[in-house]
Amino acid sequence: MKIHLSSAKECQTLRGWGTSACWWSQYCQGNPARDIARLLYSKEGLGLNIYRYNIGGGTDIDNCRVSNPWRRTDSMLRFDKEKEEYSWDFSRDKNAVDMMKRCLDYGTVDTLILFCNSPHYSQCSSGQASGSLLYHTCNIPLSKYEAFVNYVLDVAQHFIDEGLPVKYISPINEPQWKWGGTHVWQEGCHYEPEEVRQIFSLFARTITRRGMDVRLYGPESGEYLGDTMEYLQPLFDDRTVMSLLDVVAVHSYHCDTRPEVRYEFADRILPKCPVRVDMSEWCELPNKSHTKDFKGALITARIIGQDLAYAGCESWTSWVAVNQFSIKDDGNDYSDALISANDDFSDWCIAKRYYALAHYTKFIPVGSRVLDLGLHPTEENNSFNVFGFVTPDNSRVLVVVNEGAPTAIDIEGEYDTMTVIRSCQDDELAESTGLFVSKINIDQNSIYTIVIK
Repeated sequence: MKIHLSSAKECQTLRGWGTSACWWSQYCQGNPARDIARLLYSKEGLGLNIYRYNIGGGTDIDNCRVSNPWRRTDSMLRFDKEKEEYSWDFSRDKNAVDMMKRCLDYGTVDTLILFCNSPHYSQCSSGQASGSLLYHTCNIPLSKYEAFVNYVLDVAQHFIDEGLPVKYISPINEPQWKWGGTHVWQEGCHYEPEEVRQIFSLFARTITRRGMDVRLYGPESGEYLGDTMEYLQPLFDDRTVMSLLDVVAVHSYHCDTRPEVRYEFADRILPKCPVRVDMSEWCELPNKSHTKDFKGALITARIIGQDLAYAGCESWTSWVAVNQFSIKDDGNDYSDALISANDDFSDWCIAKRYYALAHYTKFIPVGSRVLDLGLHPTEENNSFNVFGFVTPDNSRVLVVVNEGAPTAIDIEGEYDTMTVIRSCQDDELAESTGLFVSKINIDQNSIYTIVIK
């Protein structure tokens, strides 16, 4: 395959790489917290610069249908149902806050996002943060919008007062999904497009009135296409919202094998977005790759590249950094995160997909630009992918993802040196440096990052 690197068109600038601390960080402390923070946010690890902290909907155990504690989050806002009184206890969610601070201490984070899966349970129609009792029904009445806004901004202000660099508020997550109903598995809340607009508008007005130096981010659409534009257009038409909305955030679910979805998003929706677009959440869903299977890394590397090169996103964030062990009948762990752990973190391990993300974050810094290599795989021809970037120091970087037979690439252009980093089932991030050569053989089922100067 010929790679026309020197003549490739420069596209969007990358704002970085991230992950979410949702659900796991509240149970992580001590040595595991130290080690995992280093793996994620130190320059020796992934060096991530985007951190997503979850403002939880809170739990009233007597009225909580989410049985798995790793799918719900305690709240700093206490509610006394008998007295109908609120009070703050900022010692709650201590482990998650400590993890956030630990990661921030590495100095790599420039984007701290506070996001919500649900309003506080006391503000919800069902009295639960796990959605309405009816499918596809908003779980917060209009009369509670202001309370929800103040709840989130009070938490944000508390963190700001502590010196944490809160940059974005993302109050709504995947509004188009049904959530709630007869079966619930996590915090969540459905919203119709006009309800999303109203809430974002109230956030914008309240942020302005308070004089807070934060911006809006969202609305975290659960997919590229579907009803995404129906949710975005009301926001774009609202001047108050657009005075503070800096980023349209979308999730890259339900199209893992279909690059055409990304082409359509870039062609039909991206040009209508007056602000930048971030891919703020993805994991393999449903997850068919166990944590020690390099197939999971191959899929992850392909999705990262396609979200940037074909959908036009300016950052890429994993969901989630850590998830629970998920041992199936074959004895393998099918956790869908970068790292998996048991509930108290007495045992944890790095998943193969962690190294897929490392192939990007360790060699393609913030400020790099995506290159259009003129390659357009289809669903039928999607096993060999090459993605190009130019870094701020003018290095050219290729990430090659080969999920099929051995294939050679031929790089057009004149360069001096190259560093090749290779990962496969039995090796991670093996690195070699030498003089530039134009032809490189790419092993089957492997990921290569090639840095060319």
